[in-house]
Amino acid sequence: MQNPSGDRRPIAARDLQPVIALANWLVRYRVSANAISLAGMICAVIAGFVLAAAPGYAALWLLGAVLVQLRLLANMLDGMVAVGRGIASRLGEIFNEVPDRISDTAILIGLGVAANAAWLGLAAALAAMATAYIRAVGKGLGQASDFCGPMAKPHRMFVVTIVAVWCALAPAALAQPVPQYALYVILVLSLLTTCRRLARLVRALNAGAG
Repeated sequence: MQNPSGDRRPIAARDLQPVIALANWLVRYRVSANAISLAGMICAVIAGFVLAAAPGYAALWLLGAVLVQLRLLANMLDGMVAVGRGIASRLGEIFNEVPDRISDTAILIGLGVAANAAWLGLAAALAAMATAYIRAVGKGLGQASDFCGPMAKPHRMFVVTIVAVWCALAPAALAQPVPQYALYVILVLSLLTTCRRLARLVRALNAGAG
């Protein structure tokens, strides 16, 4: 689940009335924020398998795109439910971080398998993990969580979703190389994001020391 303290990723969709209504419904029925986090992870793991099997099957590409978005929806709702129920715990931090790392890894490796480059999916997943690691280090040092891009989690999942939809709708000759190109983009920009977050953290710590 997300941290109910307010140190949360800024997401404009939280202000949409359907999302607010769904979050309120979950709060009313006392659905666990941690259970929502796990549901999002399950969607992501299934998405990874679906994407891996998707080449040649438009329906699987579209299903993968839907599952990726459901993962993001769960990531958003868990924090809203935690806030709505007034729940805050150290255990919640584990449910916030660990499922996200599993989710990113499953989805990116699945896309790598679809691209016939599982190693590239793994490399992209490790780079994505590095962005989260720097954010966690900063938080451990007393800084606010840094969600800056250019390739934070929502950006990665946006790229994967667009690729999946493209591969479902485009002719095979145009679709085939796209997953691999997308993974290179995710890899390079995730490394850039890691360096940017590290530089911002160093500046913040130096400013605090001064």
